This record gives sequence, structure tokens and C-alpha cells, in this order.
Amino acid sequence: MTIGPGDLITLDTNVLVHWVRQDPTGQHLRQGYHLEARSERPLFSTITEGEILGLAKCWNWGSGKLQTLAEILAELVRFEASLPEVVDAYAELYYLDQAQGQNTGENDLWIAACARVTGSILLTCDRHYLWMHPAPVHVEYVAEIR
Repeated sequence: MTIGPGDLITLDTNVLVHWVRQDPTGQHLRQGYHLEARSERPLFSTITEGEILGLAKCWNWGSGKLQTLAEILAELVRFEASLPEVVDAYAELYYLDQAQGQNTGENDLWIAACARVTGSILLTCDRHYLWMHPAPVHVEYVAEIR
């Protein structure tokens, strides 16, 4: 773990999915990174918000999981992906992604752009971000617990 108590974190969609499911990975993330107790509340992108709400529909999440998701999001800081700085960061990441042949998903590039603009550490269970670490984005990868 390279995230300290004063570090700002941006949560990837998969972190929120595990947190809502309260599975072993979610428990590890919540407890190991003190997600609920950090004085600097973790960030989530509006891209992440749309993605997790879409996944919830695809997976037919019931009212219990949707309520848990709403409660979690209410405790976090929502960051708007349409800000000009984020658009510029996205364009740069998109260029680097294409130039290096990475083929990172668009949502992932937008989420990384938000982390870059805020200077936060991107907390994820997705290896697709690893090419970005440590520059242009600081990425904290956590393997899923099976």
C-alpha cells in the first residue's frame, strides 16, 4: 500500500462495485484504505457514477444494493468530468494510449483524467491503468480477492 493518510484518492468504478457488494475485495479496500474514515473524502468521477449506475441496471441490483450505493456516494466527493482541465487531460491520455497501443477503454481514460487533474491517486482493481503509473497518473492497483 502506497496510499498514506493524507493522500487524496479517486475511486475507480470497480472499487465501488466491490464496496457495494461487501465481498472480500470490498472489505479489504474499505478497511485497508480506510475509505470511510479518511479526513480527505475519496473522489469519484461523474463517469464512474454513470458507469456504476449502468452496471447496477445490467446486473439487476435490488433496492438494498442501490440504497447502499446511494449511501456510499453521498459520503464521497463527486468530481465533474466535463471541466475543461479534465477534457485536456483526457485528450493527452487518449493520445498516449493510442501512441503506445494500449487500447484503454474510454471510461477508464476519463476516470484517469479526473485523477490526474485532482492530483489524486487512482485506486483500482483494473490492470488496464498500470501503463499510466507513475506518470501521467499515480495508480494504486489492488488485485481482487477470489
